[in-house]
Amino acid sequence: MAVGTAPASRFQTGLGPLNRRYHRGALSLFMVVVIAHWAEHIAQAIQLYALGWPLKEARGVLGLPFPWLVTSEWMHYGYALVMLIGLILLRPGFTGRSRTWWNISLGIQVWHHFEHLLLLIQAITGSYLAGRAAPTSIIQLLIPRVELHLFYNAIVFAPMVVAMYLHRKPNSAERARMRCACAVEAGR
Repeated sequence: MAVGTAPASRFQTGLGPLNRRYHRGALSLFMVVVIAHWAEHIAQAIQLYALGWPLKEARGVLGLPFPWLVTSEWMHYGYALVMLIGLILLRPGFTGRSRTWWNISLGIQVWHHFEHLLLLIQAITGSYLAGRAAPTSIIQLLIPRVELHLFYNAIVFAPMVVAMYLHRKPNSAERARMRCACAVEAGR
């Protein structure tokens, strides 16, 4: 083993193909999920602010035919968990500057996940934070839920996009350390 390197865990070894041969495809699939979620939040914001719908009727695209989706803390928690797992599983494929930006996105998502876990626990127990009438996250004590989730999704998404851009266009040192085929060829 080279000096300064740690042995790969069985977990990392098992994920090798995901962050090598399948990294580009896995990132693409992950982004489809992320963008679909964004579309829901943007649709809800348009319904609220552009169309003037009341909050109870502004449920995004899927929430219109399936209203229970909007009120299900399990669904919201599940998405936060999928995001967290995706950010963790795809992280080893990033190097250099792109890894730094991916880590920023991951760190923010850890907090976002915690907030959704807090909401889920409140929904299950029926005991709400600060005596509120419904499950409430910590930051939601300061910012309304719709705006807060737009904000959370934006601050997780922005560094993720920077990370993916830098990952596709690495400098020579980063390219030398990459184990996937995500980088675009020079001149493209």
